[in-house]
Amino acid sequence: MRADYLPLAGGLAFVEQHGEDDAPPVLCLHTAGQSGVQWRHVAPALAARGYRVVVPDLPGHGRSEPAPGGPVTDLGAYAAWCLALIERLGLDRPAVVGCSIGGKIALDIAVKSEGLSAVVAMAADAHTGGRPSVRGLRRELSDVAAPSRTDRTHLGTLAVVGRDVPRERAELIATMHRREDPAVSTSDLLGWATHDLRDALPSITCPAHLVVGDDDLWLDVARVRAAAAAIPGARCTVLEGIGHYPMEEIADFDAVLDGWLTELTAATA
Repeated sequence: MRADYLPLAGGLAFVEQHGEDDAPPVLCLHTAGQSGVQWRHVAPALAARGYRVVVPDLPGHGRSEPAPGGPVTDLGAYAAWCLALIERLGLDRPAVVGCSIGGKIALDIAVKSEGLSAVVAMAADAHTGGRPSVRGLRRELSDVAAPSRTDRTHLGTLAVVGRDVPRERAELIATMHRREDPAVSTSDLLGWATHDLRDALPSITCPAHLVVGDDDLWLDVARVRAAAAAIPGARCTVLEGIGHYPMEEIADFDAVLDGWLTELTAATA
């Protein structure tokens, strides 16, 4: 693994890279309020399978500096930032994999660029239908510094982890998620609630795979299936007993993701 602080879009971006530079590139995106640490088990194992794995911390997350204008509430802005990172690193036809807001960002990147080999969007749909409440989230921005916020994050994470995940693993996921910046994560959720790609999904040209856990309380499986149906040739997978964080909940997820990417890039070839 190597890590760099890269000047990007008016700030320093913290970016991990695993694997050889000439290997097929995969850009891995984290969830709301979190960072690339969510991929800590998957990235090195996926690189060992022959990929160049790029894991950034989005602006204001993890070790990346804040966005110049403060916390971001437009997921399209994150997509533009990722496209600038792809260009900055010279990634040739990368696959993009993301979860939650990362999944929505991955779809947005696929809408904006024809230079991808594949997209895997986990725990994401085209539009949430106003869930959670935008008004409530904006009100919450004035209360996000309350000490109880970390407890809500811990318990909220446990609530959306799948029933098949061992308790010890679920507790570790929830404990790691407590590290978030409440102002950033709430802004991320505003982006999640307002992001709308319903009219744009048919323009995606790369092979696409949408994934949702049947224990994911954030998402309606029917909405995810509908989003996949709107993308030409896309497939949808429902993961039994899995919640909102497949890359953290599933042991040996690198093997699962490798299988999906192999299928998708074979279709590209």
